[in-house]
Amino acid sequence: MKIALIGYGKMGKMIEQIALSRGHEIVSVIDIDNQQDFDSDAFASADVAIEFTNPTAAFGNYLRAFKHHVKVVSGSTGWMKEHGDEVKRLCNDEGQTLFWASNFSVGVAVFAAVNRYLAKIMNQFPQYEVCMEETHHVHKLDAPSGTAISLAEDLTALLDRKDQWVNGTLTHPDGSVTGQHAGKDNEIVIDSIRRGEVPGIHTITYDSEADRITITHDAHSRKGFALGAVLAAEYTANHQGLLTIADMFDF
Repeated sequence: MKIALIGYGKMGKMIEQIALSRGHEIVSVIDIDNQQDFDSDAFASADVAIEFTNPTAAFGNYLRAFKHHVKVVSGSTGWMKEHGDEVKRLCNDEGQTLFWASNFSVGVAVFAAVNRYLAKIMNQFPQYEVCMEETHHVHKLDAPSGTAISLAEDLTALLDRKDQWVNGTLTHPDGSVTGQHAGKDNEIVIDSIRRGEVPGIHTITYDSEADRITITHDAHSRKGFALGAVLAAEYTANHQGLLTIADMFDF
């Protein structure tokens, strides 16, 4: 398979290593200093482009890839609220393909399935208050994380007593804290922490007067995310439309 990389930071370089080890060819690498290569023959020859950049650049990158009918796998978060409807239209009505996930880790996919299963059980026990906490490295621009939002949206879909999530506190790298920890009865509060080089920790807690139930996914490195992105590219090469982890893994 021919792969183009959009974004060549730590994640892009790790994806490159894994893709090559699985026998794929990297035909184009696009970063901030060579945006003109979106219009190159090399980029247009790609079966799939894997995009890991930032919330402000992601949607524009999709449009540049779609211009050449190159399928995209993207792990960039923070763009969905503003551009989600347009991306859905492009994929559903104009034949473009985007595989988007807030997190490509196989472990996170399993964790999300456990989260949904546990929520179905806990819907019967309203005495448990549910909240979330996510911790990431200091370079992450958006808070809460896209993974936390996806997990929270699964909770609001399955818990009758919760119908929206809200930002809680944000603990900055210098230790200062902004935001409010408390939420309304119908809200799931997501607290965020930014420190060091943490790849990603997500914790969901059900707390009552009697006891506490906690589930956590703790990433050791970015390798799991990178491998998942390559697996998604392999899947996307033979599928089309707006794709998600749920399409690739049937839990």
